[in-house]
Amino acid sequence: MTAIRSERLVAENSNPDHSDAEPLAAERHTPEKLGEVDAAVNAFEGEIREFVRRDVSLARRARAAMEQTADPAVADHLNALIKRVSTASMEEIDRVILELQGVRDMLRNEGDRVTREIAGYASLSHAAMTAMKVIGDSLTQWKNGQPPGQRSAG
Repeated sequence: MTAIRSERLVAENSNPDHSDAEPLAAERHTPEKLGEVDAAVNAFEGEIREFVRRDVSLARRARAAMEQTADPAVADHLNALIKRVSTASMEEIDRVILELQGVRDMLRNEGDRVTREIAGYASLSHAAMTAMKVIGDSLTQWKNGQPPGQRSAG
C-alpha cells in the first residue's frame, strides 16, 4: 500500500492541475475506512456501556451490603457521633454569636462617642465663628475711628 501511495503522489506531483488536498481527502473517505471508523466508534461505545453497567452494579451491591449490616447498635453509634459533632458545632456558633454581640456593643459605644465629639466640635466651631465675628466687627469700628462699644448708624 505504501508503494501505491508513493506512485500516486509522484503522479499527482507531476500534474500541476490537481491540488494536494483532493487525492488525500478522497483516500480518507473510502468506504473501507468509514467502516473501520464505525467499528471503532461502536467498540468504544460498547466499552463505555460496560463500564457504566459495572459501576452501577457495584453501587447497588454496596448499598445492599450496607442495608444488610444495619443493626440498632450501629445506628445508635452513628446517632451519638452525629450528636457529638453537632454539639461542637452549636457551641462554636454560640461563641461566634457572643463575639459578634460584643463587637456590636463596642461599635455602638464608639458611635455614641464619635457623635458626642462631633457635637462638641460643632459647638466649639460655632463659638469660634461668633468670636471671629465680634473681633471683625471690633476691628471695623476701630478702623472707622469709633470706640469699640458704639455701633455705627447704618
